[in-house]
Amino acid sequence: MGAVARPFIFAWHFLTTIPLSRVHHEPTAPELAASMAWYPVVGLLIGGGLVVADMALQVVFDGIVVNALLIVLLVLLTRGLHQDGLADTLDGLAGGCTSAERLSIMRDPQVGALGATGLFLSLLLRYAGLMVLPHELRVSALCCMPAVGRWAMVTSAWVSPYARAEGGLAAPFLTHLSWRHVLVATLLVAMGLGVGFGIVTSFVVMMAGVVVVLIGWWGCRRWFGGITGDTLGAMNEVIEILFLLSIPLLFRFA
Repeated sequence: MGAVARPFIFAWHFLTTIPLSRVHHEPTAPELAASMAWYPVVGLLIGGGLVVADMALQVVFDGIVVNALLIVLLVLLTRGLHQDGLADTLDGLAGGCTSAERLSIMRDPQVGALGATGLFLSLLLRYAGLMVLPHELRVSALCCMPAVGRWAMVTSAWVSPYARAEGGLAAPFLTHLSWRHVLVATLLVAMGLGVGFGIVTSFVVMMAGVVVVLIGWWGCRRWFGGITGDTLGAMNEVIEILFLLSIPLLFRFA
């Protein structure tokens, strides 16, 4: 495979549970950084899978059940990676008084009360967002939602320093991450949004995403001293949920 295919496969394998190749192992740090440029594409493909599943499930089940099953499918496709990051981040915020204490708590595999509560509420809000999606926006929203969340991860990783001096899961990805990777990811997600919702809505969503990323950057610097893999997962969850909840509002007032 070429220089383009390898980073895409690394992105796919990291973000999903579906194997594409058993050949591409031991990626270099530059390849891991380059793989982040493909995150929105992987997100669009995940979203496309949700659209197909949505159409198939609606033949058999009521819409209420379909929305719940879509969330289950999304968690299974991504092995709960981002939900775990959200829970760990909330536990760190709740239990630590300093950045070092919060980072230490986030390494604990057990989920605390606030992490569990936050995870439950995030799933509840995601379900509510799916319930209020207008039928005419459903395909575009399901397709673009994972792409927007993964674009936010790339952007957050670029604007924020890594918090752990000893390294961690996200460290190899960020060593060689550059503005070129972020630009490619931004153009890809903007194209997806433009096709799905039009230029105006695409621009509004991107600008709102930038604001949320900057708020996340400020919070991570203040509370953790930078980003970690967990905070990037939490950012994905926050962005996806806000996207689902805001899309109907944007079209209501457009």
